[in-house]
Amino acid sequence: MNMPISSTLAAQSVQPTQAELPLALDLVYQREKSSPDQLYMTQPVGQGKVLTYTWGEMMQEVRRMAAYLKGLELAPQSNIAIMSKNCAQWIMADLAIWMAGHVSVPLYPTLNGDTVSYILEHSEAKLLFVGKLDDWAEMQQGVPDGLQCVAFDLAPEDALQKYPSWQSVVLQQSALNKPVTREKDEVATIVYTSGSTGKPKGVMLTFEAMALAAKGITEALSIHEKDRMLSYLPLSHVMERFIVEMGSLRSGFKVYFAETLDTFVADLNRARPTLFIAVPRIWTKFQSGIFAKMPPKKLERMLKVPLLKRVVKKKILRTLGLEEVRFAGSGSAPLSSEIVAWYRNLGLELLEAYGMSENFAYSHSSQPGRSRIGYVGEPLPGVDCRIAEDGEIQVKSVASMLGYYKDEEKTAEAFTEDGYLRTGDRGEMDELGRLKITGRTKEIFKTSKGKYVAPAPIENKLVNHPQIEMVCVTGANQPQPHAMVMLSEDAQPKLNDAAFREELSKSLEALIKQVNAQLDPHEHLSFACVIAEPWTIENGFLTPTLKLKRNVVEEAYGALQDGWYAARKKVVFL
Repeated sequence: MNMPISSTLAAQSVQPTQAELPLALDLVYQREKSSPDQLYMTQPVGQGKVLTYTWGEMMQEVRRMAAYLKGLELAPQSNIAIMSKNCAQWIMADLAIWMAGHVSVPLYPTLNGDTVSYILEHSEAKLLFVGKLDDWAEMQQGVPDGLQCVAFDLAPEDALQKYPSWQSVVLQQSALNKPVTREKDEVATIVYTSGSTGKPKGVMLTFEAMALAAKGITEALSIHEKDRMLSYLPLSHVMERFIVEMGSLRSGFKVYFAETLDTFVADLNRARPTLFIAVPRIWTKFQSGIFAKMPPKKLERMLKVPLLKRVVKKKILRTLGLEEVRFAGSGSAPLSSEIVAWYRNLGLELLEAYGMSENFAYSHSSQPGRSRIGYVGEPLPGVDCRIAEDGEIQVKSVASMLGYYKDEEKTAEAFTEDGYLRTGDRGEMDELGRLKITGRTKEIFKTSKGKYVAPAPIENKLVNHPQIEMVCVTGANQPQPHAMVMLSEDAQPKLNDAAFREELSKSLEALIKQVNAQLDPHEHLSFACVIAEPWTIENGFLTPTLKLKRNVVEEAYGALQDGWYAARKKVVFL
């Protein structure tokens, strides 16, 4: 039996009727009618060229693609997959799938062939949209022979040669002019989890859940049609889909797409975003980029000079392309409090958010003027949160999933008897209902002394080191825990330099001493091991959303741990 600590903020659980709550297709029909000539999307296509789409232009292509899908005479509510980096045709394909009466199944654009094969087979996808991809040679190995495909215009060349292109389809097809409506309780999409602990699970989300999430966030942050966003985090992930796709359909703001990593600064300057979201790794990289141009101590001194402070802040934000940002957000993983404070000192209100695929990322968000460093915010409208007896965060959200596709057993396990989603995260709330994540319930391990250690809070302290990008604290069945660290992209090449290693060793020893002073004795770190091999999506150490696969890291280096402990050094290099 749970004895929960409930949020002090009452959940606004009154749910509007369908007439009061326009769903995704209702929203685009309204935009098409009221503002057909208003710019909606800007798409770079290479060599400095861009395409733009008004609401009216976009809907003409959507209607034509929907007619094509209808003409295939698939069974109603068939699953149709989208495998692409972000682009205008990603959103148009999503809308066309819905308009044709089907369900969209997004795939991360960085999956290996085996995972592509699993998802397409498990979802029983009847068609696949193939788009912008960096490693099509690997991913196409998972595409079953005989599966119908359509290639986005920015798809790899051999995909365009093999499959009909988006452009050829819409040029030859008449538009589906009769408005198609979907019911609020129909499944709109099946989002496969990133698979950090096993096979991906298919999260079924309804049209109502997605619409309620869009309504809640746009009203909570006063998002409006004059806002601008750069879309570059995968639309296959719920955070980008929730904020960018559904948020723009709801409020009508302009969406700009990024072309490549090399053009990211130019893409940012083109968009001049007023809203910007990123994962912690990107915020850390931005900070490292600034420190590469100006040492932290020098920057700190300059920010203390009243006459220079304003000029320096403005210059830094302009360099990052964020000078017009009203709200900036971070999600998907914890961000260190020091980095949050650093950005806020620059005048950038960096809001943290918390959510899961299972509730369409609609759970908690910091609120302007009410945020607290180290906390991911308060429940969004229509969300109730409680902390169970064992410390687990449990959430009841208007955007919660119907369940996992073809998996009633795991669906039952995901919810409490009274309908709260079991997040698997541990946390605590303050007097205003603001939530702090303190770790994962399943990540806690026991040392050989029989003491339990929660790794996440320790990792968050270590990652503040300017040259550390990722940390894994582990040590099950060892006398004390230890930390494995991966250096930042800039620092990794310097590992072969003896002077750099010596300097790094001294700074890590000092950091371990500083962190241990803040921990209980059984949590004290014995040492840190610097891993030369980068942890990436490609080598299987990270999920497509850049989360660490803890079990993979522990298995990869587990056989070496006894030797590290035997060495009795504070810093070990591998």
